[in-house]
Amino acid sequence: MQAISKEKKQATLQLTGMTCAACAIKIEKGLNKLEGVEVANVNFAIERATVVYDPEKVDVAQMEQRIQKLGYDTAKETTDLQLIGMTCAACAVKIEKGLNKLPGVLKATVNFAMETAHVEYNPADVSVSDMQKKVEKLGYQAVPKQEEAKPGEHRQKEIVRQKRKLFISAILSLPLLWSMVSHFSFTSWIWMPDLFMNPWFQLVLATPVQFYVGKQFYVGAFKALRNKSANMDVLVALGTSAAYFYSLYLTLEWATASGDTHHGPAMYYETSAVLITLVILGKLFEVLAKGRTSEAIKTLMGLQAKSALVIRDGQELMIPVEEVVAGDIVLVKPGEKVPVDGEVIDGASAVDESMLTGESIPVEKKAGDTVIGATINKNGRLKVKATKVGKETALAQIIKVVEEAQGSKAPIQRVADLISGIFVPIVVGIALVAFLVWFFWVTPGDFANALEKAIAILVIACPCALGLATPTSIMAGSGRAAELGVLFKGGEHLEATHKIEAIILDKTGTVTKGKPELTDVVAEQIDEQSFLRLVGAAEKNSEHPLAEAIVSGIVTKGIEIPDTDEFEAIPGFGIRAVVEGKEVLAGTRKLMTKYNVSVEQFENMSRLEQAGKTAMLIAIDGQYAGMVAVADTIKDTSKEAVARLKQMGIQVIMITGDNERTANAIAKQVGIDHVLAEVLPEGKAEEVKKLQAQGKKVAMVGDGINDAPALAVADIGMAIGTGTDVAMEAADVTLMRGDLNSIADAIFMSRKTMSNIRQNLFWALGYNTLGIPIAAIGLLAPWIAGAAMALSSVSVVLNALRLQRVKV
Repeated sequence: MQAISKEKKQATLQLTGMTCAACAIKIEKGLNKLEGVEVANVNFAIERATVVYDPEKVDVAQMEQRIQKLGYDTAKETTDLQLIGMTCAACAVKIEKGLNKLPGVLKATVNFAMETAHVEYNPADVSVSDMQKKVEKLGYQAVPKQEEAKPGEHRQKEIVRQKRKLFISAILSLPLLWSMVSHFSFTSWIWMPDLFMNPWFQLVLATPVQFYVGKQFYVGAFKALRNKSANMDVLVALGTSAAYFYSLYLTLEWATASGDTHHGPAMYYETSAVLITLVILGKLFEVLAKGRTSEAIKTLMGLQAKSALVIRDGQELMIPVEEVVAGDIVLVKPGEKVPVDGEVIDGASAVDESMLTGESIPVEKKAGDTVIGATINKNGRLKVKATKVGKETALAQIIKVVEEAQGSKAPIQRVADLISGIFVPIVVGIALVAFLVWFFWVTPGDFANALEKAIAILVIACPCALGLATPTSIMAGSGRAAELGVLFKGGEHLEATHKIEAIILDKTGTVTKGKPELTDVVAEQIDEQSFLRLVGAAEKNSEHPLAEAIVSGIVTKGIEIPDTDEFEAIPGFGIRAVVEGKEVLAGTRKLMTKYNVSVEQFENMSRLEQAGKTAMLIAIDGQYAGMVAVADTIKDTSKEAVARLKQMGIQVIMITGDNERTANAIAKQVGIDHVLAEVLPEGKAEEVKKLQAQGKKVAMVGDGINDAPALAVADIGMAIGTGTDVAMEAADVTLMRGDLNSIADAIFMSRKTMSNIRQNLFWALGYNTLGIPIAAIGLLAPWIAGAAMALSSVSVVLNALRLQRVKV
């Protein structure tokens, strides 16, 4: 193999989709045509491409795009790492940059609030252990999430550690704070023991705080500077060290120049000790508050059943739910949670599916019906065959979507990341300039005073609040949305949803229930009950969906349906049946004409059809006897939801393949003014593009396979969760409850979250922008700056947590 020059790089890509050697040749030729690719070799046997290229002219992403254009793909894997040791947003930026520089890493995203890294990588070029080594080299720790003993265990350890340090620091700092307070004229009445004013005593108290409690800041600062970057630790270490070592210098000077063993000059030990105590307190509040932002995940995980009663080898065994495998027969007793997704093979019961659909009325289940894990069996005993277990269950998929959304970045966060990355060096520069200005011009020669101003600037400027501003809001907002049955697939979709100006709603299954129902009964010659008995008997032998709707509607009314003596389906016309000696005809006008039945009720039939219903004429023994009408009825909440969307200033459009008359009838019922009727499935995506061409941000809402192209093209695709997997895969947002109100909920939560992020960024940036000049002109004591810095981070997280209590 040829040597690779320093200017050139080599990439290895794992390929998928090849079926023969010709495929390998095709990919090889395609890659070799890319500008910057020196040589590309494709091995069909191991499905791998090795490419030597010039990184200044081409990158791995462009190679992947070329491979995809040729009709193949590259194997990519993802991993989630739990990060330990980050102290501020600058740490997150540093780790993210470091991981993204690794050969084979396609995209790495670090979430400071969750303390996680989500990495998409090429397994042929890089391994998870390589990533861990890189993170360790940068001065932190990375643990693959599946290797964690318990979710969040690292955070609990951190809380215990910070509490211990805070206790020690507070006990040692209290006498120092006491001595500082006594310096103020208005506190001269406070009793002060002589010992507290002794420099040696102050040194003994301050040293453990500085080097035991504050060790984490020195370690963090050393690692940051070693990697040519700067973070919060650098600022805290610089500020507190300056105060401590200047005080140590004054102590030694006093000891050699004075015989007084009790009282010494004004020291600054309390500045460093109280600062460290306040920063530790702020970090503890921050860890506690950050833990609360993932409450939604904990709530969802709490819904899972812990164990399952399975039948194996004829015996009933109680096993942990993790050990259930697909194909197992699971027994679910009344009042128990269904442990996994499956199919009922025996028994009948009502199941509470409110956790998934939001529908409070239990759903009747019998053999052949599907049940979802974590739903509650109300009254009957069910025997269920497990079809989806573990990570494949509906609840596990929901948890995965929420976790991914909480761990992803919204585009608005890039601004905060950029500022955090350059903020610390700028602040150190400002502090140095302020020190020089005070020392040489404002109070010439007063080192202590100039140092105090520099320390205040270093401490007030920590960019923690800036790094927490976006991720905490995304976590809290997406978590609350999940509780409302709205699943955002990522932070970018949560951000984009608030910009929506027009919404296109698919009709069937979205605006309507997607299932025809018996809506009208007109009985002319006999009473309604007798009329429906005969109609039901005639229709129950038909396999037509409308016939099923009629029979279901009649059964719901409590009417018993007799058997038929004869039955005949007449394609294109309707049906003919003999019931209890009577000939029953049910169908179209053409059927009535064919059997010479005189009908004068065509006007009533037209009226029903204009209302979007399908009407069927009924004749008994050659005489017109009435009609029944069936319609795909609108969902109970559709009208209310459309009104809500209009109030939000959003244009609502309904799209359907149905005829214009039916479409307009449905639209009128729910209050939709714009209708696109008789649109073929492939035409739905074109209609979305037309609206986008007008400069509008468009959301498409659908539930079927035929909606998938339009969902993918729209700025935001929303899939009704009760619909197909294909639709949900193509969508950016999944509405679990099948209720159009969820669309308004999604937009509302997006707007609330973005408003919350803007408030956080304004507070964080405004706080630093205002705090630095105030500290520079000497109006801020270092310990007050430390308290304010801790408060800023906590206030940003608490503001984000307000999203968890939002009511729609």
